[in-house]
Amino acid sequence: MWKGKLRTDVRVREGAGGSPCASPQPSSKGPCFLPALSLQELSRRRQFLREHAAPFSAFLTDSFGRQHSYLRISLTEKCNLRCQYCMPEEGVPLTPKANLLTTEEILTLARLFVKEGIDKIRLTGGEPLIRPDVVDIVAQLQRLEGLRTIGVTTNGINLARLLPQLQKAGLSAINISLDTLVPAKFEFIVRRKGFHKVMEGIHKAIELGYNPVKVNCVVMRGLNEDELLDFAALTEGLPLDVRFIEYMPFDGNKWNFKKMVSYKEMLDTIRQQWPELEKLPEEESSTAKAFKIPGFQGQISFITSMSEHFCGTCNRLRITADGNLKVCLFGNSEVSLRDHLRAGASEQELLRIIGAAVGRKKRQHAGMFSISQMKNRPMILIELFLMFHDSPPANPSISSWDPLHVQGLRPRMRMSFSSQMVTLWKGCRVPQALLLAQQRLGSGCFQRHYTSHADSDANSKCLSPGSWAPAAPSGPQLTSEQLTHVDSEGRAAMVDVGRKPDTERVAVASAVVLLGPVAFKLVQQNQLKKGDALVVAQLAGIQAAKVTSQLIPLCHHVALSHVQVQLELDSTRHAVRIQASCRARGPTGVEMEALTSAAVAALSLYDMCKAVSRDIVLEEIKLISKTGGQRGDFHRA
Repeated sequence: MWKGKLRTDVRVREGAGGSPCASPQPSSKGPCFLPALSLQELSRRRQFLREHAAPFSAFLTDSFGRQHSYLRISLTEKCNLRCQYCMPEEGVPLTPKANLLTTEEILTLARLFVKEGIDKIRLTGGEPLIRPDVVDIVAQLQRLEGLRTIGVTTNGINLARLLPQLQKAGLSAINISLDTLVPAKFEFIVRRKGFHKVMEGIHKAIELGYNPVKVNCVVMRGLNEDELLDFAALTEGLPLDVRFIEYMPFDGNKWNFKKMVSYKEMLDTIRQQWPELEKLPEEESSTAKAFKIPGFQGQISFITSMSEHFCGTCNRLRITADGNLKVCLFGNSEVSLRDHLRAGASEQELLRIIGAAVGRKKRQHAGMFSISQMKNRPMILIELFLMFHDSPPANPSISSWDPLHVQGLRPRMRMSFSSQMVTLWKGCRVPQALLLAQQRLGSGCFQRHYTSHADSDANSKCLSPGSWAPAAPSGPQLTSEQLTHVDSEGRAAMVDVGRKPDTERVAVASAVVLLGPVAFKLVQQNQLKKGDALVVAQLAGIQAAKVTSQLIPLCHHVALSHVQVQLELDSTRHAVRIQASCRARGPTGVEMEALTSAAVAALSLYDMCKAVSRDIVLEEIKLISKTGGQRGDFHRA
């Protein structure tokens, strides 16, 4: 920590884009920004600060000599996404607003920590950028003498809109969470739309000069490990630091060792494509192992929390949104600074409490298998990385999620997809880049939204009992006495729908899978060796609806606007009930898409469970309803 006139005359900070700049102590009217110092002057000033530094605060030094200079502050528990990998399936009870830290309490604690030697603060959440006064908080933090870096970790949804204001307020570092480059998969993961907003946020950060822009990607087997090369390729022409993060266990995210892709495995995969990959030097307290592909503008990094911990050089502390101090991300011990603040504790009393907590910090966290058994907060209540996945398939053989294959693109086209995104981000507006990327993924993604969850006009929820509405009474049906898929000579032929009017078409189909007691229990408890059977079946049903015209020879291709697959456990029959609904606007119906979706979801359940029992029965594959056609609506009684 720096003392005396040295700290009041000038403060050195990292400006936007990593460019060094100096600003005097701001007046009460707001932050003041001056032209950047020369590199030589900056180097001399930093050397002077190092040579005249006072001893580091004893309150922030633990019993192993680790000096904690980095503080992460959670501004909120709320988030504008609903990620499967962040919250437990049953949701997270949020802390009442009265029990959360107020803005003044946040700034009071920040001042105290910075006074003791904290020189980097990162704002986290929940999603920190949904807090209404986040820009003001950054501006107030920027005034703290000795604070060199103010960063934020965000899901990127609001970033493009707020970043110009945040940069002016003093934000100097950005981490953006993004686990996939595939729009449809993004929507499946976060249960919301917004892929293009995240991309726009990344584009805006680059445009405003942030360098590097850090992109956090949690890698999980069966979900996104096949995108490693796509993410790495983005660094060729963009100033990104793509950080691949090992999947970590927290309450509710159903951590499974089989889902974790280790640092060494990821590194081997990337080295096969770029054998010239170079290791970069790293700072002592760095959590990331950094590498660079020669000739590429950006870099890639690996955060190895599970396979190779970095506890020995940890310099991080965390304050949760409700005011608890956590000295270890994986630790379950916390101390409430909020309660002591509100009880009127003096600055010295607070420092004693903080010092005692830091002093109790262990040498290292437990091993990966022990951590998964420990009780800890869900990640949404510590800080939101958008990286701890709930229940994607754990089986590496489940590669059918890859939309590049679903849409009929060859694997070799993977690199061209990422390269195209790089080119477009550099030279075009983001929406244009996304449009072309989506065209590469096939059939007009702007009109196609795939999800396993209900959208705004429906109340049903995936895997939730009681969400099945009874079928409406059947009405009069207009049927044809002649087959429509044969010509006048009895040969198979596709129906010409070119002159039929476009109408809104909806179809719902169902299926039942009788698993038997043993397989049903394993599915219910998510203990199958292959992984989460229900999620795999959802994915399979969604994909099947999208490619129905490729499976059923005389089906027309339909640009679906929505696919929903619901699964309900029926313990009385040891069965899983499946309901698939499809929607599109066009000249032909979507009942085949709904039926195919339900049938393939049922077949996927069979495949997931066949090693346990061969006595599995698929039954009741049927159309429940269809609307919007010329022959009238159909509703099964």
